[in-house]
Amino acid sequence: MTKLYVGNLPFAATEDEVRNAFAPHGIIESLLLKTDKTTGPPQRFGFIEMATADAARAKQALNGANFGGRALKVNDAHEARRT
Repeated sequence: MTKLYVGNLPFAATEDEVRNAFAPHGIIESLLLKTDKTTGPPQRFGFIEMATADAARAKQALNGANFGGRALKVNDAHEARRT
């Protein structure tokens, strides 16, 4: 399983729209679009988990692709390190 960071999303992007963009490349195990913790509006990024081969295909196909007038950034997600 691979977790992908999906950035540079339009503020109006919905989970369904993001899911529809990634679904042709494989099965989406989980999808989370981040929102501001205090005010609630969506932020411009999220995370998707897919099988490793599916994630590689999605990353290759969608990194830099136009999504709602913005160029998507799709990379492997890295866990935040807390010290």
